[in-house]
Amino acid sequence: MASNYSLKYNVDIVMCIDATGSMNGILDTVKSNALNFYGDLINSMRKKGKQVNDLRIKVIAFRDYVADGENAMLATDFFRMPEEQEEFRDLVNTISACGGGDEPEDGLEALAYAIRTDWTRDGDKRRHVIVVWTDAPTHELGFGSKSKYYPRNMAASFNQLTGWWDQMDVRAKRLLIYAPEAEYWTTISDSWDNTMHFSSVAGNGLKEFEYEEILSEI
Repeated sequence: MASNYSLKYNVDIVMCIDATGSMNGILDTVKSNALNFYGDLINSMRKKGKQVNDLRIKVIAFRDYVADGENAMLATDFFRMPEEQEEFRDLVNTISACGGGDEPEDGLEALAYAIRTDWTRDGDKRRHVIVVWTDAPTHELGFGSKSKYYPRNMAASFNQLTGWWDQMDVRAKRLLIYAPEAEYWTTISDSWDNTMHFSSVAGNGLKEFEYEEILSEI
């Protein structure tokens, strides 16, 4: 029988990170998880007899279009790992917790950006992974659409966003949400396929076992 190590995966990961003021107490933990993700994922895959042939990581730091305008959304290109690990580290370290206005943030817009990523199509085994870290509920789509910085071609409704998710490769896609038990986040976890939801509480970091479970799902 051939070794399981013949299974080589091309993995794309998009990390959606809430960078608003309420995340001040746990953002350092989230950033630490993000920076350690490459090494931890390699080890986790190896334990399952899988190899990561190619790994790219993209970051989306989100806030609130109404309150934060041009600073509401930072979306990077992919960083190829480990070749661009230092550039990735430098970028993550620039993310600071500030702004946000009211309690809900524009998490659905961040998720839309993530879904519309130019995912890899190379390789027989692929993973297209979105990880969302937030301690806040999300506005409905379009809440901040009056801002001149609001993106064009954004999903017009939650139903359309759901349709975008449905169009992704069902064998490759994974959505891992660390967010409160709140409208939209719970709807997504209840009705979208290939999705896991870990409940968060403002001021509390990601538990060790939850982080390990995120890795195991990839």
